[in-house]
Amino acid sequence: MDEKPGQGAEPRQAAPGDGPDGGIIKKAVTALGLPFSMIYVAAMAILIYEIVMRYVFHAPTLWVHETTTFLSAVGLIFGGLYCVSLDRHIRIVVLYDAVGPRVRRWLDLFIYGACTVSAAAFAYAAWKMAEKSIFTPSGTFRLETSGTAWNAPYPALLKLFLCAVLVVMALQFLLLFVNKLRRNG
Repeated sequence: MDEKPGQGAEPRQAAPGDGPDGGIIKKAVTALGLPFSMIYVAAMAILIYEIVMRYVFHAPTLWVHETTTFLSAVGLIFGGLYCVSLDRHIRIVVLYDAVGPRVRRWLDLFIYGACTVSAAAFAYAAWKMAEKSIFTPSGTFRLETSGTAWNAPYPALLKLFLCAVLVVMALQFLLLFVNKLRRNG
């Protein structure tokens, strides 16, 4: 079947995230996407366990609420990095889609530059929080705990994870910025 110009399927425009801009960080983060998404399945299974233990066996647990909250927070934090690595982060599409490729390139450069600086600043702030949660004022190692009956070290672990993700996120935005700067279009 012959198609005349202007008829049939239009060629698909490249969507953000389709290009090779992400480099090795994008490959690593996307490879970790499925395992990290399974965190929510684990949290659901743990909640079902709690329901059975509480209402069938009348033996509630101490650890389920904290654990599911921690797992959900880890999944949410990683989800932000995953979106950045695929270049699917939030854009004001009304403006972004209304302009041509040249202006869109400049908008991308502005977005990537601002996000690099922001993510780096947030990473520094997250490190200051994490540092206080893993060291005592005298400098000895001690993980901050939740202060509940179970007293898990989840606050310290979550702060460390947030810091690590923000560092990787800043590097990813920087890589996107540099790659966009190198391209002409």
